[in-house]
Amino acid sequence: MVFAEATLTADIRRVCGAYGPAERLYGGEESAAWRVADKVVRIGASTTDPAELAIGAASWCHRVATAARDQGCAEAVTPLQLPGGTGTVTLVGNRVVSLWPYIDGVWPAAADVTTAPAAARLLGRLHRALAGASVGARPKPCFLEPGLDGRASYADPLLHDPRLDAWLAEFSAEAGPRHPLHGDYYRGNLLAARDGSGRLIAVLDWDEAFVGRPEIEVASAVLEFSGEFRFDPVRLRSFTENYIAAGGTAERLDEETLVQLMRHRLRRESVYFVQASARGLAQDEEDLDYHRRRLAAFGQLRP
Repeated sequence: MVFAEATLTADIRRVCGAYGPAERLYGGEESAAWRVADKVVRIGASTTDPAELAIGAASWCHRVATAARDQGCAEAVTPLQLPGGTGTVTLVGNRVVSLWPYIDGVWPAAADVTTAPAAARLLGRLHRALAGASVGARPKPCFLEPGLDGRASYADPLLHDPRLDAWLAEFSAEAGPRHPLHGDYYRGNLLAARDGSGRLIAVLDWDEAFVGRPEIEVASAVLEFSGEFRFDPVRLRSFTENYIAAGGTAERLDEETLVQLMRHRLRRESVYFVQASARGLAQDEEDLDYHRRRLAAFGQLRP
């Protein structure tokens, strides 16, 4: 995996009031996070959007995080105000910059049997917290939204699936709860306590937040926490049972619904990969292999 070149420049330090030794935190294919003392400076992906749109979209995502925290999900990490009362986000050059508290934790272990149940329960509480949040419409769609209505077109013939499109159109038109979602709920955006207990202590990175039916996020989470690109009905049921027990808001959690929504995510991630490559984002053999396996999973996974 190739990480972005995103330097903590003097201008970024100044707007964040972040001075002193800095440590780049692991990760970031298009963005970067730098720890400076007890804070984290987050440098977003390069953008060609007008400043008003770029700042507006990031600010909207920050409001979702704040709503989750205010409504009782203590693990939701929220942005800090930038010095000078300028809000929680600014644009430095062509990158969105924000400031966050540093949370001392580790990524949840994939092999730990407590990780999936803990993630399911946290997601249930997160959705319950966001169920009543009023944040308006996201200024710009996130990567997962196109195609949820079944109307998107796909250049790659491997991604053509009229039956999935018809199913998504029906699902989109159906009545059901809709509220803000994290949008990218996976191990890389969660932190666990360092004591080895498996206790989840933080939900990070709200850039892909959007308003939608909670089943969309549950399906993505089942795909993530039930084994990479594998479908296991037993793990699916365990995940959804823990989610519901914790207060989760999703109502339609049958196997067909979750599998079709998993396939939607796999398809959108495949499209995003191609688009990122076209923008010049560097990809290594590991990235290419992951993309090939994702395409194979999209074709093989069926309700």
